[in-house]
Amino acid sequence: MIEAGRLRLRAPHGGRRGMDGDEGGQSGGQGGGRGSGQGGGQGSGQGGGDERGAIASGDTPASAPASSAPSPSPSPSPSPSPAAAREPLAGQASTLSRQSLALYTALIVYGSWYPFSGWRSLGLSPFAYLGDPWPRYWTVFDIVTNVLGYMPFGALAVLAAWPRWRGWIAVLLAAVAGTLLSGVMEAVQTWLPTRVASNLDLASNALGVLLGALVAAPATGALLERGFLRRLRFRWFERDAAVLMVLAGLWPFATMYPTPRLFGLGEWARVLWQRLDGSMQDAVLAWTPAAWHLRSLPDMLAARLPDSSWEAIVTTLNLFGAAAFATLPMRPRAPRARLVIALIVVTLVVKVGATFLQSQSGLIFDWATPGALAGLVWGTLLAFLALRLPRAVRAAAAALALAVALAFVNVLPVNPYFDVVLADWRQGRYLHFNGLARWLAWTWPWAALAWTAFSLERAWLVRRARRAAKRARRDR
Repeated sequence: MIEAGRLRLRAPHGGRRGMDGDEGGQSGGQGGGRGSGQGGGQGSGQGGGDERGAIASGDTPASAPASSAPSPSPSPSPSPSPAAAREPLAGQASTLSRQSLALYTALIVYGSWYPFSGWRSLGLSPFAYLGDPWPRYWTVFDIVTNVLGYMPFGALAVLAAWPRWRGWIAVLLAAVAGTLLSGVMEAVQTWLPTRVASNLDLASNALGVLLGALVAAPATGALLERGFLRRLRFRWFERDAAVLMVLAGLWPFATMYPTPRLFGLGEWARVLWQRLDGSMQDAVLAWTPAAWHLRSLPDMLAARLPDSSWEAIVTTLNLFGAAAFATLPMRPRAPRARLVIALIVVTLVVKVGATFLQSQSGLIFDWATPGALAGLVWGTLLAFLALRLPRAVRAAAAALALAVALAFVNVLPVNPYFDVVLADWRQGRYLHFNGLARWLAWTWPWAALAWTAFSLERAWLVRRARRAAKRARRDR
């Protein structure tokens, strides 16, 4: 049978043997059918797969020493290869769908309650909006936006409910869950001065959930059980790389909000620093050595290079870091160069589309400065060169690039021209859209850097466990 891009032969006793092994799968499967040599062959395959896969999935290294121990007696039947054991069987729940649903729910909560300030009570019940008359002022664009905003929730809810609930039951559960979520979001908006609880929004959101569920329900089996996309997903990407794939998929949307320099994400530290008053800033700087000259460091850095050169550096580092990060969950057989190109193209399309929607003057390419264009070229070239590096080295390079870019983004002074660009951005037109886009721009590089560091630690633990197992075998 064909499962997740791997051809497996089912033996009469029920075992499976991998025929299209990956990353140590072949050596493990062949070692398993050699009598007393099964333990050694399987151990080498498992160790190699764990060391490479830990970068993408964070696998625990506990299995490395155990897999290296020799088998005391021949096995009566061939065992599945280690790589095959890591792939899900048909009928199992989709971890990626459930994690994506949880993340999208969090984004809905953030977008619905932004800016999380000015809470007040008007003496009304939070569900009083349900009995209000139909709003007098509404636009087709608002309704379409609400419908489209909740359609992914309905689709993801159906995919996350599979295989326990399918068909109309899954559609009904998704519609109920989405309607309840929207009802709570609207109810809490009663206490926000910048938001208005509306029964029309609730109805359009519920319609979006239902449409998304109806679209996803017929394709659930093809997507998650027997379809081409499922086989392609496990042929190109690691088994437990759902978090990395979701973070990489959020990168294009994190670049929507305007920043002082193209792809200059992660200004969270700068924003927190600017919210401190002068006395608090002086108190914090008093704890640092005077030789560091932290107060004058931004001006010293800015004086070393023109602003266009700094923008090229920041763009290059962020684009390279994001592209290298996106390649970590990819298997060697995946068309990594084409996937990197697709990621960059999608990022630019999203950037242009967001600028077109939010720019008052219609300058959709105002971000395409000479420094930004140079950074796009250099970042793309470095991303292609990084594909030849081992996965651990690629992860370390991505972490270093993101860390250096974060330092420059938060330390370099902002170009005064950026105030003109930000003034052209319609801050009040789509309040939830702006809040969500800015939150993604603030947090994405920090989340990617944290996960990359975690994966590197896991890979180091796997390598150390393998070395300890080899020493233990030599001492016997």
